[in-house]
Amino acid sequence: MNTTLSIILIVVAFVVGCAIAVGLLFLIQGKKSKGIIETAKIEAEAIKKSKLLEVKEKYLQLKNEYEKQATARTAKIQQAEARIAQKEKALQQQEESIVKKESEIEQLKASYEAQLDIAEKKDQELDRLHQQAIEKLESVAGMSAQEAKDSMIEALKAEAQTAALAYTNEIMEEARMNGNKEAKKIIIQSIQRVASETAIENAVTVFHIENEEMKGRIIGREGRNIRALEAATGVEIVVDDTPESIVLSAFDPIRREIARLALHQLVQDGRIHPARIEEIVAKISKQIEEEIIEIGKRTTIDLGIHGLHPELVRLIGKMKYRSSYGQNLLEHSRETANLCAIMASELGLNPKKARRAGLLHDIGKVAEDEDQELPHALLGMKIAQRCGEKPDICNAIGAHHEEVEMTSLISPIVLACDAISGARPGARREIVEAYIKRLNDLENLAMSYPGVEKTYAIQAGRELRVIVGADKVSDADTERLSGEIAKKIQDEMTYPGQVKITVIREVRSVAVAK
Repeated sequence: MNTTLSIILIVVAFVVGCAIAVGLLFLIQGKKSKGIIETAKIEAEAIKKSKLLEVKEKYLQLKNEYEKQATARTAKIQQAEARIAQKEKALQQQEESIVKKESEIEQLKASYEAQLDIAEKKDQELDRLHQQAIEKLESVAGMSAQEAKDSMIEALKAEAQTAALAYTNEIMEEARMNGNKEAKKIIIQSIQRVASETAIENAVTVFHIENEEMKGRIIGREGRNIRALEAATGVEIVVDDTPESIVLSAFDPIRREIARLALHQLVQDGRIHPARIEEIVAKISKQIEEEIIEIGKRTTIDLGIHGLHPELVRLIGKMKYRSSYGQNLLEHSRETANLCAIMASELGLNPKKARRAGLLHDIGKVAEDEDQELPHALLGMKIAQRCGEKPDICNAIGAHHEEVEMTSLISPIVLACDAISGARPGARREIVEAYIKRLNDLENLAMSYPGVEKTYAIQAGRELRVIVGADKVSDADTERLSGEIAKKIQDEMTYPGQVKITVIREVRSVAVAK
């Protein structure tokens, strides 16, 4: 019992102690809270005063800035008002001046009208006097005014025609001199910067052998070897009494080259029979085809031309085995390409395009399986179009013999450079009979014109001297005659380079002293 009571007392005492402790704790916290609140109030008051001071300072600063801006705006307004006042004053002065000038204009207008009336009266009087003078002249001259006018017009027309012809001749001569000078300068510079070797080729190739016994082996029993070789190569093989040589004849130089190389290999090998001949010819043909392509590629690389169609590269390689008037076609095309590039550079045009057109201008001469009825220039243009060449390049190829209209600035360059390469001394050969015939045709063509007494083709047909009668052809007609002869030669004849026509009119007076 006592134990239970003791436990109860202890629990009660513990509860009372806890309550007292809690009360004391709340009392202490309340005092601390009051102290924190008082401190916060004091700090808030200080912050309030500080912020009020900052606001006042900001207000004063903004007020000062506003007053400065207001002062500046006021000054600007005053300046603007002053300028406006000055402009108003100037406008007022201008208005007064305009009013003054208007009054002066009115006075001048009145004076002009009065003078116009006087002029009209004088004009009427002048017309009357002019009519009287015309009537008097008509009576004196015995012809009407219209007849006299017509006569005067005819006289003036003839005089004007003579003066115009002389003036035209003077302008043409000056233009010709200047144009010839510049053209010669460019052409000479182009020619001087190009040098090439020329190759002269014929329609036959001579194949040399070591002894006469080899001729019999090449012919074979009953001629079977030589017939097999001719059938395989398409070349006529002539074995005659010429010692140690066999003649290979064909217009196609590629076939002649295949036959020559095949014969060389057969002779070296020693086995000559139809089967071996066909094998060797097939092998050599393949080698030649590869060589053609290689030559085409090497040529384009040497000239710096890129992006050509493989067919065009092959045609360029074939040019090595083609000649025109004895001039190797590939060398001619390379020379023309270099000339075109130089001339284009001198004229400020694209030298790469010009070189490309110059190299391709004669590809129509080596075309295969094409429309052979077309001229080679048009055929080459057709091939270039098919191979994707640009229109200006195609036009230069087709127009280098003026068979189509020139639409590109490169076209006349290719035409001129083709003529330079073909017409320079030593470039081409031509048959003597054809050369003499051309000279005779030149002279006969000029002799067909009335008034021509003698003609002389000189400088290898590059100049034609025409002697005319002084009593039949006037000085004014000589210019016209030279132009007509030049045009007729250009239209009717084929010739390398150009032909200069010189018309000579002279008067000879002969007297004999006795």
